[in-house]
Amino acid sequence: MTNSTDAQQLLQRYQAGERHFAGMELTNADLTGADLAGVNLQGAVLSGAVLVGANLSGQFQGASLTGALLNRANLSGVDLRGASLIGANLQGVNLSGANLSGANMHGANLTFANLRDAHLMEVNLSSANLSGAVLKRANLRGADLTKARLISTDFSQATMPDGTVRA
Repeated sequence: MTNSTDAQQLLQRYQAGERHFAGMELTNADLTGADLAGVNLQGAVLSGAVLVGANLSGQFQGASLTGALLNRANLSGVDLRGASLIGANLQGVNLSGANLSGANMHGANLTFANLRDAHLMEVNLSSANLSGAVLKRANLRGADLTKARLISTDFSQATMPDGTVRA
């Protein structure tokens, strides 16, 4: 099966009411603008996938989204614990209230991302671009921000990696 066939099959099965797609292989799949609210893609492989403008609320624990394009996607409240988002493009994404604890986001582009109230404990954000991102009330305890780009990043009331809370 080609990846476009896999993506089409996922969308058809989703439309039919199925929500459980744990471990599915969707490398380089094009799911631009897809509405997958409530989907379960735990452990799925979406490396290089195009999910621009998609609605992806649901469960993505341990999923691989390495190099994925998620610009302007809605991931509000999504569970991405332990997921790999290395080098992913998350520009303008909505991750408000999302749980990214233990995720690897090394080198990810999170410019202008909404990370309000997000759980970012022990997240690897090294070399990530968080310019213009909003992390108001986010919990970054234990996060790695080594060489992260933080120009005009809003950390208001956020718990920082050392446990201190910003004013």
